[in-house]
Amino acid sequence: MPPSTSDVAGSPASRHTVFVALRSPLGIVTSLALVALAFFAIFGPMIWGGTAAVADLTQLSAKPSAEHLLGTDAGGHDVLAQLLSATQLSVVTAILATLIGVSVGVALGLLPTVAPRWMARTVNGVLGVTLAFPALLLAIVVSIVLGVGAVSVTVAIGLAMAPAFARLTQTLGSSVAGRDFVAAARILGVGRFRILTRHVLPNVRDPLIVNASISAGTALVAATGLSFLGLGVQAPRYDWGRMLNESLDGIYVNAAPSLGLAAAIVFAGVTFALLGENLSRAFGLHPPARRLRRHPASSTDAVVPLHVTDDPVLRVRDLRVSTPRGTTWATPVRGVSFDVGRGEIVGVVGESGSGKSLTCMAVAALLEAPLKVAASSVHFDGTELAVDGRVSDRTSTSLAQHLGTRMAFVFQDPSTSLNPAVHVGTQVAEVGLLHGGLRRKDAHDRAIDRLNAVRIPDAARRARRYPHEFSGGMRQRTMMAMGLMSKPALLIADEPTTALDVTVQREVMSLLSEINEVNGTALLLVSHDIALVSSFCTRVLVMYRGAIVEDLSAEELAAGCAQHPYTRALVEAVPHLEAEPGTEFATIAEDVEFPTEPVRSRS
Repeated sequence: MPPSTSDVAGSPASRHTVFVALRSPLGIVTSLALVALAFFAIFGPMIWGGTAAVADLTQLSAKPSAEHLLGTDAGGHDVLAQLLSATQLSVVTAILATLIGVSVGVALGLLPTVAPRWMARTVNGVLGVTLAFPALLLAIVVSIVLGVGAVSVTVAIGLAMAPAFARLTQTLGSSVAGRDFVAAARILGVGRFRILTRHVLPNVRDPLIVNASISAGTALVAATGLSFLGLGVQAPRYDWGRMLNESLDGIYVNAAPSLGLAAAIVFAGVTFALLGENLSRAFGLHPPARRLRRHPASSTDAVVPLHVTDDPVLRVRDLRVSTPRGTTWATPVRGVSFDVGRGEIVGVVGESGSGKSLTCMAVAALLEAPLKVAASSVHFDGTELAVDGRVSDRTSTSLAQHLGTRMAFVFQDPSTSLNPAVHVGTQVAEVGLLHGGLRRKDAHDRAIDRLNAVRIPDAARRARRYPHEFSGGMRQRTMMAMGLMSKPALLIADEPTTALDVTVQREVMSLLSEINEVNGTALLLVSHDIALVSSFCTRVLVMYRGAIVEDLSAEELAAGCAQHPYTRALVEAVPHLEAEPGTEFATIAEDVEFPTEPVRSRS
């Protein structure tokens, strides 16, 4: 859908996020630096302009003193007064050059979207050629063509920056133009120009603003450099570049003017860079670590597990996953408790967003900041993962070693989990190198053996192939082979049959069953397919709104003995062949509220 008004530049939401970012320690420093730079740029000529114009012929090229803190130049002018009064011209030149570069660049970047094909090809070709040359070199060439002077330098730098902004705009715009809401706008007959201004530009605004603020510092350095070379500001006017050029003649006698100018240039450049950093944080391009109100690690009404195993490979008590929402916390997984016995096959079912994958990734210590994982206890294969109510991550070498060898995780989409630029065999062998202590050759041989074990045909040859050369089912089996490089006590499969045809699904499930029977590996299977889970697993956990609402055996589920209304609704929503032709499929209404209290099985 199109972005809402709160997403448009200058909206209250945008101003609020910038304000929040500027209240951080880094934001306060940036605000103070901006205020100082703006003060000198606005009031510098008014306050120090008169002093800078006075020439003291009795103190030519004088060294720093109480009267002249940075000394004087060859004409007897106070260097500090000139530096402060020249701030306006130097900063304004940089800002105007950036505005020219952004405006021209955005126009050129969006032009191929609305222009005829021949014009689009021409623009893209010109952009490709100009991007092959350094921007400063282009600025020098354009400045020479336009002639010396402050205006020429400003235009030259702006035009030299334009190709980079054009390519950035084109890349960002192309990614947005392929989204569904743009396609919907085209279907509705919205014109190209309207699509650009209403749908594309608001969605590429934030990166452009951030890059523009950072580029202002680059433009400042470029303008100073061109003036230093004599292409910029001409006498009797002066900016930092021209002053720096003149100060170099006496740098070995009096270095104070050059050092003062260098400090001013660095200060202005760093200020623009800090502004870009804060804007990137405000717009979410570089999220900062936020201070949020502390979320309790556990609750007093911890949920008691419905099924307790005498010899659990995994024991979870009161698991909670919290995610920041504004200045507070949301809890998509709350109070989850369950056991998985050694060699047991446990299924986890529930609709999308119920917390199934989050629960499994939290147990495997795969969740990172800003998400926070807390639990009373997460005990896996003899190791307690919860310390002081917080679940450890894999930063500990010993923990990473233990989880890497005793727990395997098969992700839902192996195409995004496998590196497309690395051979399959190398990726499988890496597990043995990192956690198995194997030498490279031994790890490679072990990887081929594991690929054979998961029924990859001609494994030795296939190991030298890339993931894109594998089918979906073969990629999924490759993920299993990575998990079997060691001898895992628990294998977590997060919807391993998604997007696979029924034949390949059967092969994958048959392989999982074989791993369980031959190796005694416990399985925790996450799936939307309640029929698949009831036929494959020994026990089923039903999740609803971040909590386990029912724990029952597969036999009870298949026999229709579920007690919780949500579980019964899931079962009724499964299509079956016995239904009368024309009968509507059962659905779960969105406005139905199910209780989240767990119910015990009848056994």
